[in-house]
Amino acid sequence: MNLKAIILFAALVFAGCNAVDTEVNSKNHNANNANNANNATPAEAQTADNVKRVTTAELDELMKQGKVVVVDVRSQTMYDAGHIPGAKLIPVGEIGNRANELPKDKQIVTYCS
Repeated sequence: MNLKAIILFAALVFAGCNAVDTEVNSKNHNANNANNANNATPAEAQTADNVKRVTTAELDELMKQGKVVVVDVRSQTMYDAGHIPGAKLIPVGEIGNRANELPKDKQIVTYCS
C-alpha cells in the first residue's frame, strides 16, 4: 500500500473515532431529519466529518456477506476486555506499519468504542 493510501486510511480512522460534539449534532439534526424524510438510512445521512457510518444491523449483514473487514483500533487491553467477534486488532498507532494486512477488495470498517 502506498504512503498516500496509508495516510488516507489513517485520516479516516481518526475521523471515525472522534466524538462528534453536541454543537455539531444540533447543527446536523435538521439535515439528518431531512435526509431521513427522503428515505435515507442513518448510515447514509451526511455527517459533519464526511465519514460514512454503518449501523450495527448493517455491519452485521455486511459481515455475514463477507463484504467487510472489521478493524478494532483500540489498545490490546481494551480489545481483550471485549471486541466485535471477528474484528482484527490494529491499534491506531500501528496502522501505517500494518496497512498491508488489510485486503484491497473489501470495505474496511474501523471502530474505537
